[in-house]
Amino acid sequence: MKKIVFATNNAHKLQEVSEILEDKIQIMNLKDIHCEEEIPETSDTIEGNAYQKANYIYEHYHVDCFADDTGLEVEALNGAPGVYSARYAGPQHNSKDNIRKLLTDMQDIENRNAQFRTAIVLILDGKMHLFEGTIKGTIIRSERGSGGFGYDSVFVPDGFEKTFAELGEEIKNKISHRAIATKKLVKFLLHE
Repeated sequence: MKKIVFATNNAHKLQEVSEILEDKIQIMNLKDIHCEEEIPETSDTIEGNAYQKANYIYEHYHVDCFADDTGLEVEALNGAPGVYSARYAGPQHNSKDNIRKLLTDMQDIENRNAQFRTAIVLILDGKMHLFEGTIKGTIIRSERGSGGFGYDSVFVPDGFEKTFAELGEEIKNKISHRAIATKKLVKFLLHE
């Protein structure tokens, strides 16, 4: 079985990607390679952050790896919070504060269209590969559901009436932006 490092410390992301992979590829995390340092994420694009994280691991640990970055892009906010989704309300990376700020910023806005976009950068044998996934939906006016993480409780994907937080992991892991990008990654890895 192919082993690959997922350059993240986010336990939610790690679990989500592991479930999507369904034991096709063995995922190692940063602790498995004894990476304790904070990996820089200073790019002004989602793709740039994913590349920066993957490249850092490849250069410092010399292992095949992938990294992702995800942003919530709201049409009426000109694509914000976008690359700043995790720290929209400030550097504390607090999901509740981020949601509160988003709902406040959108309080009087009728256009609720948004999309989640994930970019995954894979570095395999020194070569970089990019995989993207997008899911469109709407931002509701108040939180619903207790599952998921991040903005899941205020995002209803197109074709559904429930938020990601209400749909549950099994459905979310089949339709989400991260699922779409991860499936592209898996297809590539299994045919490499």
